[in-house]
Amino acid sequence: MPKRILQGTVTSDANAQTVTVSVERRFTHPVLKKTIRRSKKYRAHDAENAFKKGDSVRIQECAPHSKTKRWEVLSA
Repeated sequence: MPKRILQGTVTSDANAQTVTVSVERRFTHPVLKKTIRRSKKYRAHDAENAFKKGDSVRIQECAPHSKTKRWEVLSA
């Protein structure tokens, strides 16, 4: 099964080798037919501490690195 890849913005880089990425998805409401924005935060592994707050990054599913980290940064 292929690994999911998401694109988002780094919202925090305070922790070592970890970035928090906010991923936004847009969908049409089934009844109101209005476009709705929903966002979710993911914690991703950044081994070189290369990414800073505000960077646009792509993240990919991976084996768990810690209790909360299940994603790793692919590229900017």
